[in-house]
Amino acid sequence: MAAVLSAVLVVPPGTAALALRLQYVGEPSPEARTRGRDAVWLGHAWVDGRKGDADITALAARLAGTGIHDLYVHTGPLEHDGSLPETVHPRARWFTDAVHRALPGIRVQSWLGDEVKPEKDALDLEDAATRDRVTASARSVLDLGFDGVHFDMEPIRPGSAGWLALLDQVREVTSARGAPLSVAAPQIDPLPGLHSAGILLTDHGKWWDQAYFAETARRVDQIAVMTYDSSMPTASLYGGYNALQTELALEATPKNVDLLMGLPFYWEDKWGHWGAAETVDAAIRGIRLGLGRQDLQRRNFGVGLYVDFAATEENWADYRSGWVR
Repeated sequence: MAAVLSAVLVVPPGTAALALRLQYVGEPSPEARTRGRDAVWLGHAWVDGRKGDADITALAARLAGTGIHDLYVHTGPLEHDGSLPETVHPRARWFTDAVHRALPGIRVQSWLGDEVKPEKDALDLEDAATRDRVTASARSVLDLGFDGVHFDMEPIRPGSAGWLALLDQVREVTSARGAPLSVAAPQIDPLPGLHSAGILLTDHGKWWDQAYFAETARRVDQIAVMTYDSSMPTASLYGGYNALQTELALEATPKNVDLLMGLPFYWEDKWGHWGAAETVDAAIRGIRLGLGRQDLQRRNFGVGLYVDFAATEENWADYRSGWVR
């Protein structure tokens, strides 16, 4: 562990910044545009009674002419034991039926998540009974008309055998229904061993090593990288960071698995997420550069927009002009 820490900490900050800035240099390929495989995360209001028919009509208008193929609608959260009370999503069946009528061809995935042990006193994925209840919860949302299951469980530390076992178990259910299993994944180590150093120094697992990312990607049909909250202080560094993350994720994701890179459709200005730096425009330019360098012809690639209830008109405009056009 000491050797890993030394390897990470001896990299001068200026050298790391220059390397990321160089990732942002160049002109993206004109072919690095939407493949019609994009997704958007939708908040809980769509299934708890706060939304109605007029909102579905507005959503259809919003998505017209974009590359959106999947909707991840927040149907949980899961209880800490892995169960999912019906009372938390009373309008789920209304939503799936309404979207299927108004937006044919769009997949509606149930977004299920919770905080995870050992960092949080919550979901214990190393416990077989908990995994069984999560699997039952996944089965229950498919019974409500959802086309797929999307997990966002955080923070999962690389090396968690329980997480991989859960994916194997749930995929048996989704595959039997012809439904996709999708996950939101942390960013990949920008430097080898950085995840280990981060856990040792802060007791927080922010990154996954590339090998563990690949282990996860092999077990799902779609993986979306949460490429925001990067701590990058400028737009050029954030764009370069997105280019690097795109290349690393493309290397680790099997060709038959959909890969999505997350876009920050929200505004915050604090340590870990500088609002002037983490822009949709910078993210898209970096993603296009990374795609062009690593695997320009890959078709099952897209971006994920996080999140609908915090998005601005500028976010949507930048997505359309930078990625869809």
